[in-house]
Amino acid sequence: MSARRDRNIRLPAPYLRRIWLDAGRVTDRAAYPFCLSYLRDDFELSFDRSITIIAGENGTGKSTLLEGIAVLAGYDEAGGGKGYMPVDHSKAIEKMGGQLSKALRAAWLPKITNGWFFRAESFFSVARYQDEVNMEYGGTPPDYLSHSHGEGFLRFFEERCQEQGIFIFDEPESALSPARQIEFLKLMSRMDAAQNCQIIMATHSPMLMAYPNARLLRLSKSGLEPVTIEETDHYKVMREFCADPVAFVQSAMEK
Repeated sequence: MSARRDRNIRLPAPYLRRIWLDAGRVTDRAAYPFCLSYLRDDFELSFDRSITIIAGENGTGKSTLLEGIAVLAGYDEAGGGKGYMPVDHSKAIEKMGGQLSKALRAAWLPKITNGWFFRAESFFSVARYQDEVNMEYGGTPPDYLSHSHGEGFLRFFEERCQEQGIFIFDEPESALSPARQIEFLKLMSRMDAAQNCQIIMATHSPMLMAYPNARLLRLSKSGLEPVTIEETDHYKVMREFCADPVAFVQSAMEK
């Protein structure tokens, strides 16, 4: 389906409705990422809302899962939109998301090829690539890199997340101060209100996890499960810290 036809689709998000593991496509159960505990033969993830947020500790496989979904959507696992291959990650990043995508199946209604896969660690490479492409074709480069880290992120988000599509964010809070995270929440609200944007996001930020009406999932060794913000470890830690910052830090250092 072409990008032109995508823009004529009037159905509201979510567009990606379900992904599941095709166990017959797994050649080595002991190899990463198929050794991850949540990738059992019956692994399945449904998307019943336009915004899905995944929380979990480092090492649980959140980024790998998002990479796999991004590849299914037609994006390069290093980040970018459809047709972008701006990052040479042949050595820096092992293509685990690509390996996972080969064993995943997806149900779309309908399939959308517009959108963006945002990865904090490859943002500058993607932004530099975008500047160079615009200059090559005689355009004015957006010059995202002349701004502070957080300002560059937000400007990039604002310019890339205004049209219909599926948008995948891997820890967008990594460059955003609390105030900037509020601005990002406002952007999410505008995307949500437009009803033509699907967001799948992994985050450690309790502020972003608390977005109203999003489906919040926790990824752990037990698999994916729905949770409330109050049930996440991230929220519990921040609640204890805010109750008594000095005592919290002192106790943490003594453990």
